[in-house]
Amino acid sequence: MTEIDAVQLNFSPESLVALNVILALVMFGVALDMKLEDFKGIGSAPKAVLIGLLAQFVLLPATAWALTMVLEPQPSIALGMILVASCPGGNISNFLTNFARGNTALSVTVTAFSTVGAMFLTPFNTAFWGSLNPDTRVILQRIAIDPVEMLGAVAILLVVPALLGMIVARRFPGFAARARRSFRILSLVVFAAFVVGALAANWDYFLGYVHRVVIGVFLLNALGLFVGYGAAWAARLTEADRRAVSIEVGIQNSGLGLVLVFNFFAGLGGMAITAAWWGIWHILSGLALATWWRRHPPPAPAALVAA
Repeated sequence: MTEIDAVQLNFSPESLVALNVILALVMFGVALDMKLEDFKGIGSAPKAVLIGLLAQFVLLPATAWALTMVLEPQPSIALGMILVASCPGGNISNFLTNFARGNTALSVTVTAFSTVGAMFLTPFNTAFWGSLNPDTRVILQRIAIDPVEMLGAVAILLVVPALLGMIVARRFPGFAARARRSFRILSLVVFAAFVVGALAANWDYFLGYVHRVVIGVFLLNALGLFVGYGAAWAARLTEADRRAVSIEVGIQNSGLGLVLVFNFFAGLGGMAITAAWWGIWHILSGLALATWWRRHPPPAPAALVAA
């Protein structure tokens, strides 16, 4: 065990409760844009949705595991990479897809399904892929994570707020229309401020160790975007669909990862710093890629061109 594997970030029980509540509010704000019809989107584009979910919950965690085996980072950093890769798409994936001229409807549908699927697949993937790396297996055995307990936590943090947000949007559409944009922006700003505050309280640790996670996070994020796009390309999806799948896979909900680190891994240093840096980096990389794609509109589908 290296030094960073023994570091536990300073995070009070009150702060943990606040982080849980903030993440739930962020998810509630995201869900104000979601509708029951979003789940029916799989009927109109089943192939694209299934490719997105396959890349999200199978290919990306497998890629993270393979990357940890090749790079051999400190065990807590490796487990942090696997945990982040096991989380569903990030809260800004729909915005980035729209900005990148991708298929926003597909992005929203994949987000809806991945949010529900994360309740089962985030704990499973973390435990499964983490146990396949001999170094991270030691941490899992030492902490003795209960997958069922983690499943319940993910359900409370993601699924319950999402359902409440969808119910509010359906029953009070006028309120939802007025509140969704300001609520989402406010909740994300508050979440970002809270994470910055948490890092400030552990600034020495963050500065001392963040350089150790930069390469791993950069490569995993780049591979996530590539794997998503590559899977969609291999399935012969349209360019707009490829962009949506790429962003859904490359932009992960690191906020959920951070909450799980503090809830179940006692704020283990390498895991927490990996999740925190991912939250910063994926916004920068996502905006850069979306901006480039926005300047290069996708070609119209062949059927439309022929018409």
